[in-house]
Amino acid sequence: MRILVCCALLAACGGNPAPENTAPTSAAPVAAPVAPAPPPANITDVNGTRLAYRLSGDSGAPVVFIHGSLGDLRSWARQENAFAQYFRVLVYSRRYHPPNPRVEDHQAYTPKLHAEDLAALLLTLDIAPAHIVGSDYGAYTGLQLVRDHPQLVRSLVLAEPPIFSLLTGSEAGDSARRFFYTNGLDPARAAFSRGDSVTGVRYYVDGVSGRGTFDRLPASTRADMLAHSFEMRRELLTERPEYLPPITCDELGRIMTPVLIVRGENSPRAFQVISDELARCLQSDTTVVIPGAGHPPQAGNAAYFNQVVARFLVTH
Repeated sequence: MRILVCCALLAACGGNPAPENTAPTSAAPVAAPVAPAPPPANITDVNGTRLAYRLSGDSGAPVVFIHGSLGDLRSWARQENAFAQYFRVLVYSRRYHPPNPRVEDHQAYTPKLHAEDLAALLLTLDIAPAHIVGSDYGAYTGLQLVRDHPQLVRSLVLAEPPIFSLLTGSEAGDSARRFFYTNGLDPARAAFSRGDSVTGVRYYVDGVSGRGTFDRLPASTRADMLAHSFEMRRELLTERPEYLPPITCDELGRIMTPVLIVRGENSPRAFQVISDELARCLQSDTTVVIPGAGHPPQAGNAAYFNQVVARFLVTH
């Protein structure tokens, strides 16, 4: 039965992925199907905050998608319906992210805070243990969840978490870290600290996607990103040791939950090295490169991302 479900889901997501542990060079991105308009989000109070969420699918194991920076529950539009055919799918907006209320609750923006929110949400909805799929800071959140509450996590998919502490072990890695800080995080933080949200978002987007990316985006996309300025400011003005807490290789090596590591073929060097270090520290041989994609990898080639994640989930 599991094999039949796997084949059906892979077909629904667009075909057969390439083997794991390879970086395809000739596979062309497959167009993702257009998703119908989703139903309105539900609202619930957990862990001292209010979270918007949507639970789709009537059967199957629960799968939770955690969005990254400049994102919300809409970030998974090209995954939500495809996976809901065979899983119970939870998408939600992390604390501070739209359409959640913009509150000054005097909490530091940290992976631990967001992981505790998610733990409370999983228990409230009674859908644990669940497969957790996280991208960018959402992957950082998922990793924190499995460290603090391993009983709530069935498997974990990490798509380029910004664990920059893993880059300091080599000169090449530390050079990539310094480049990302100098050209992305540091100037973005400085802009937000002086109240210039547009420049702050521009520096952040260009840091993760290449110089000039923000200005080349459609006006509607730029406007949507700027609508996330409230939480982006909270992120970047949190003290960096709290916002991006270091995780050691020894700590990662103690994680027993199955992990899939996903990165984009064209993602910034820092995220590629982080992915390699994660694989080494987790002693994981389950790594997939998404062809033609940058950061975050599910955005650049959604069909391929869906294929490899689906295959991982149905075998765990």
